[in-house]
Amino acid sequence: MLAFSLPFLFVILFTTTPAQPYKATNRFFLNCGSSTASNSYSDQRWEGDQHSKFVSNVTTTSFSSTPDHLDSSVPQIPYSTARIFNTSSFTYTFPVSKGPKFLRLHFYPATYSGLNTEQSFFSVSSNGYSLLTNFSAFLAVSFLRNTRTDAGARVVKEFLIHVKDTQILDVTFTPSPNSYAFINGIEIVSVPENLYFNAKTPKYVNQYSGPIIDTNTALDNIYRLNMGGGEISGNDDTGMNRAWDQDNDYIYGAAIGLTPLYNNPIMYTTETPNYTAPETVYQTQRSMGKLSDKYNLTWILPVDSGFYYLLRLHFCNIIPQYTKRGQVVFKIFVNNITAEEEADLFYWTRGSGYPVFKDYIVFVNDPDGKRSKQDLWLAMHPSRNSELYLDAYLNGLEVFKLSMDKNLASPNPELSSPTTPTTLIVQNKKKKTSYAMIIGGIGGVLVLLSILVLIVLLQRRRSKHYGAVYDRSSYGPAYSESKFTKSSHSTLPSDEDDDNVFAAATKMGYRSETVFSDILKPAGR
Repeated sequence: MLAFSLPFLFVILFTTTPAQPYKATNRFFLNCGSSTASNSYSDQRWEGDQHSKFVSNVTTTSFSSTPDHLDSSVPQIPYSTARIFNTSSFTYTFPVSKGPKFLRLHFYPATYSGLNTEQSFFSVSSNGYSLLTNFSAFLAVSFLRNTRTDAGARVVKEFLIHVKDTQILDVTFTPSPNSYAFINGIEIVSVPENLYFNAKTPKYVNQYSGPIIDTNTALDNIYRLNMGGGEISGNDDTGMNRAWDQDNDYIYGAAIGLTPLYNNPIMYTTETPNYTAPETVYQTQRSMGKLSDKYNLTWILPVDSGFYYLLRLHFCNIIPQYTKRGQVVFKIFVNNITAEEEADLFYWTRGSGYPVFKDYIVFVNDPDGKRSKQDLWLAMHPSRNSELYLDAYLNGLEVFKLSMDKNLASPNPELSSPTTPTTLIVQNKKKKTSYAMIIGGIGGVLVLLSILVLIVLLQRRRSKHYGAVYDRSSYGPAYSESKFTKSSHSTLPSDEDDDNVFAAATKMGYRSETVFSDILKPAGR
């Protein structure tokens, strides 16, 4: 009986399921300002709000309008019409089932009925949560265009709210004084109960405890990235209409790693159900390749300071050379703090093609008390405990801001660059200008000499360790064809200095196309 039960239990725990999308219990797509129903380019049906059951007195407290110009990057539905509120608050009320819901607000800042979009400021609340305060869609789009190469002229704000027993989700728009509010489209989509709320216990970065993501927490999605792969539209998600962006704009420096592709089906499990993320997320990844001991694979993500953030990292081993535990072990850093000492996918999963996600929560400090933008760093580096290969990889990433006292709102992003400390010294301490110039000159010479020394050292290490492996696979053994001992890790950073010489050179502003050539153009690829 025991011989039968154990394998049977193992099969239950790791039963695979076909990649069928989640069937949402609630799905609302409201085309604001429209009087008719229309289909979007993705064949999604959007209902007009002119005679909608979700609003009352729509024509007496607001008016519909069309933009004076529709940017080529913006789809017609739902952005060719808008609902304008310029006198008082306006509320949409949606009857929904109990449970978690995605709330997506679509904004296209343009001139509506002669109103200047740069003068539009308003607040948005939902079910007691403050989502946006004095929000400017114009500034939000401008910030995206300054930080992303693929940013268009629209912005979508996505929130996750757990609806209680009232089974109502209301969305209220309140224009700021002497201003107006507008909205182009509203989406509401149900979410599996335990996908984000009361999911796996997260690891807290740089602290022993922190917030719990329960039904009293609201979330604001800041990033959803498909590492090493292309964009994934909401239509190609697993039933929740989540859009996944490329990670290219957030990679730090020239060390962009490799982007392998997996052509086999993903083996979802009960621990990682088929709706967790699309197969495409797990079939692509960004890994480090041959020179992994020379740099950190790093993403830089601007976020609002003064909040806790949930980072959900999606993993799946898709590299055929990696086959068992201990072969590839790597570290994960969040804001230069070790979040995971030893990540081993073959310890976390059953094997190649099996996905898993790990959650981490970190607080982003607010040094000036203004909740301005700060950079959130996510980095990876091979562990010295790897038995055969030096590598690290990531398939997908989701970043959520967590509500604090039912608040998710932050100031609008600043578009102008802050004054540099050097300028302040010249303006405020004129008598010390000459000393500052002398010190700056000496510092510049020292930095230049350091870079030259680094180049020489790196070229020597390159010829010593990699001269004989260019003809091998991009994921060949790190130092030799046989397993290496711990002494073989002498070129890896120590526990006290996880940043290696490559990271140091990069932080100085140094870019070495020669040294990174094997990452950008690996052998055999």
